[in-house]
Amino acid sequence: MADKLGRYRSKRDADRTPEPIPAEPPTPGDGTAFVIQEHHARSLHWDLRLERDGVLVSWAVPKGLPGDPGTNHLAVRTEDHPMEYLGFHGEIPKGEYGGGTMTVWDAGTYETEKWSEREVTFVLHGKRASGRFVLFRTRGQNWMIHRMDGPAREPFPSAEPMRPVERARLPRDVAAYAFEFAWGGHRLLVPVEGGRTTAARAHPWLRGLAESFGSRTAVLDGEIVPLGGTEVLVCYDLLYDDGRSLVGEPFTARRAALEALEVAGARWQTAPSWPGEARPVRQAAREQGLPGVVAKRLDSPYEPGPSKAWLFIPS
Repeated sequence: MADKLGRYRSKRDADRTPEPIPAEPPTPGDGTAFVIQEHHARSLHWDLRLERDGVLVSWAVPKGLPGDPGTNHLAVRTEDHPMEYLGFHGEIPKGEYGGGTMTVWDAGTYETEKWSEREVTFVLHGKRASGRFVLFRTRGQNWMIHRMDGPAREPFPSAEPMRPVERARLPRDVAAYAFEFAWGGHRLLVPVEGGRTTAARAHPWLRGLAESFGSRTAVLDGEIVPLGGTEVLVCYDLLYDDGRSLVGEPFTARRAALEALEVAGARWQTAPSWPGEARPVRQAAREQGLPGVVAKRLDSPYEPGPSKAWLFIPS
């Protein structure tokens, strides 16, 4: 019988990679384990591995598992992996096959409903991944993965950002507002899905931000601002988080969800926000040469276009 791990071994050198490389052919078995690994290689993807006949039958899924039945994702069949890969994580050296960081995204058991050369139907039982899926072959090593159950994911919100209207004076009921700097930058909504963002077409450096989200979906609202001679994305609102639209939520809930994401990096950051602190924030904006401040009503939903719930007050 052919060694199912022959192709796996041929691509790896035990002296150069920390990956498990068993010396002996696999022992057939009828286990039901699965693992999904997040793989930051040449391009971010997720590796889905299902135990079958003593090995882990594997597919690389560039955008991760689909979140709802309305979307199919590409899944590329790769070589079978050894059972030791169920718990493997670590750094595969640059220049080696699959070089990059690999972490275990989820693991558990699965049930097989159908297994053929062209179609695999299965049910996952994991902490993060669960439900009924089907893999179906399209051409060569290219397959598609389809979720067969679960609710439809809410669609991404409107692409038009909420904009403040200008007022000469601060609002009287300052306790009803959060106050933020008006940055005077280029407004940008950043949709993130499958570790990628269309905003990277104009700003390639945002690819790193999208990859940092892993499989989490989001739509960030912010501005591209030149700070210290470098363009930085300053984020101050969150319209969508992990399959759920937040546009109908009050500003306080959206702000809490944004802060929970901990968006922070060399070229992206979460803008500060100060509820009720009108005059100190306006004074700080003057001192830093910023255009002014934006007062955002704490109870306001996200309203695309100009809205009186957001007020721009010049410095």
